[in-house]
Amino acid sequence: MNTSNLSVSDEAWTTVRPEGTGAALENPGMGWVFHHYDNVPANYGSRLEPSDTLDDYPGLTVIYLRIPWSYIEPEEGKFNWAVLDTPAQRWIAKGKQIALRISCSESWMRYATPEWVEKAGAKGFNFQPRQGVVEDGPYWEPKYDDPVFLEKLDHFLEALAARYDGNPEVAFIDVGSFGVWGEGHTGWSTRLQYSHETMRKHIDLHVKHFKRTLLAANDDFVSQGGGQANIDYACERGLTLRDDSILVQGGKNAYFHAAMAQSFWERLPVILESEHYGGSRDRGNWKDGSQYLQAVEEYHASYASIHWWPREFLEENRDLVRRINLRLGYRIQLVEASWPNTAPTQSSWQFKALWRNAGVAPCLPGGYPCVTLKDAKSGIAGIFVDAGFNVRSLPVGSPGEAEARKQESAFMLPFNLSSGHYEVFVSVGTVTGTPRIALPLPDGDGQRRYRLGVLDLVREN
Repeated sequence: MNTSNLSVSDEAWTTVRPEGTGAALENPGMGWVFHHYDNVPANYGSRLEPSDTLDDYPGLTVIYLRIPWSYIEPEEGKFNWAVLDTPAQRWIAKGKQIALRISCSESWMRYATPEWVEKAGAKGFNFQPRQGVVEDGPYWEPKYDDPVFLEKLDHFLEALAARYDGNPEVAFIDVGSFGVWGEGHTGWSTRLQYSHETMRKHIDLHVKHFKRTLLAANDDFVSQGGGQANIDYACERGLTLRDDSILVQGGKNAYFHAAMAQSFWERLPVILESEHYGGSRDRGNWKDGSQYLQAVEEYHASYASIHWWPREFLEENRDLVRRINLRLGYRIQLVEASWPNTAPTQSSWQFKALWRNAGVAPCLPGGYPCVTLKDAKSGIAGIFVDAGFNVRSLPVGSPGEAEARKQESAFMLPFNLSSGHYEVFVSVGTVTGTPRIALPLPDGDGQRRYRLGVLDLVREN
């Protein structure tokens, strides 16, 4: 047995108290989100070779493709899906997921909404960033409640959903059709206010088409008419929350809406996006980045963004990334496990364990502990799942303070399991024993099963 496991054996039982590895974990429904497209297509994946999938970035699970509508549908009904699918496939091949935001207004290009939408009769406004509506402004923003605009948007979302709704390769999709950069506000565009009714329409259009994929509402929806009612409505419709403003300012203004997240995190994964790291750093707001970790704690976040050139961000924040990885999302720990040294064949045997979630969020995907017995050739000889213990139920707490809960199982041995010497592995996954959740344990077999010790099965006389 690996010496990183503390094993105690008496005459009848083996007890193991594994020493955690401290490893960054790549698990479903959580992790770092890399902005490959960040509205401007050159940011921040453009310096990566097609073969470079950031395999060295610890805890990276999602690639974010945030891009204007006009890049995807340059002509009505003609779609350039390669803009999304090309970068997506690089990471999907490595087991990652993608996330999408399609924006309708930008402060760096005139037509984020395709020009053909305006030519079809949709009303809109020219604007100058920081000034608002300007007659000869260089950029155009649609009137967000205009019926022609909404009709064309409806058709686009229908086409988008036909490809991506329910696709297991997609982690989440933002409601990005409202506001400059798709952020749910007009502060850097027209500065116009829209009603709660308009906000509902944009939420409802997405819900209409995306029935199986997680949708996300921006915290800045609160800036429009209706205020908090916009967020409440998003919550009622099953959307999760994302906050795009962490460390735009520093100090006490590093973030504003942690209280808003409390209606979401127990049911849905909350998403945090920091300010562009370089801008926050250069203005003196970032400092050591510890307020990013503080936001992860207070929002109970499952996702955090890499909002900069990824390796520069990693090199300058390596310890922060390590500390965030120890808390972001869920982190299922096996505190202790015990089982009898021997058990008779064609009977039952006991397995006891103590589990803890050391993350800030529940294990929303859920999972069931499984004990696997392997023979001398590493073949799977027995699979034993405790379907009555779901790690989804493990509570969260402050660092080092989450409550551990007991699992006590009695597994019946199958008729065709012979007597002999078996290695004992533990995993967490489906009710049928497929591992899904990486654990911070040593002695992994490469398939998310982790060796704990041995068990001898003996034939009864």
